[in-house]
Amino acid sequence: MEYNSLDQMPHYKECAPLVESLGYVLVELRIVPQKTQHKVLVVISRKAGASAEGESGIGISDCAKVHRLIEPRLEALLNTKDLYMEVTSPGMERTIKNAAEFSLFAGRMLRVWDSDVTEWIPGKLVTSDDKSVTLEKEDSSVVTIPYERIAKAKLLCE
Repeated sequence: MEYNSLDQMPHYKECAPLVESLGYVLVELRIVPQKTQHKVLVVISRKAGASAEGESGIGISDCAKVHRLIEPRLEALLNTKDLYMEVTSPGMERTIKNAAEFSLFAGRMLRVWDSDVTEWIPGKLVTSDDKSVTLEKEDSSVVTIPYERIAKAKLLCE
C-alpha cells in the first residue's frame, strides 16, 4: 500500500480546515471534471473520540452541514457554479485506499491483509506514520506492519 499525503489531493488543503471547524475530518476529496460540470465526492468522518447526541457515525444532517460550508469554496476554487457534489460517511467497512488515511481512524477497529502471513490481522489502530501501522490485537499483543506488506485494509463495524 502506498503512502500519499492527503494534502496531495487537489484542494484538500483549502477544504480540510473548513470541515475540521465543524468537528469532522476530511477523509477523501475527489474532483472529476465532466463535460458540463464538476463531480465532487467528499467523504467525512468524526474526529477521533468526538460524538454528537451519543452517536459516533455520520448522519444526513452532518453531510448537509459540510455540503453547505464547502460548496461555495469549491465553486470559487474551480471557477464554476455547476457542481454536482456528494458528501458521505466512510461507511461501516470502508476500504482504506491510501496509507495516509490510517491516521484519520486512530482508535478504530480494522483488519489488515498482511502479504507476509497471507491472512487478515484484526485489531485496534494504535498509531500510524508514513512507514507503518501499529495494531493492538484481541489478545492485547501489539503488531507493527510496514505499508509495503499491506495488500488491503478495511475498517471493521464496531
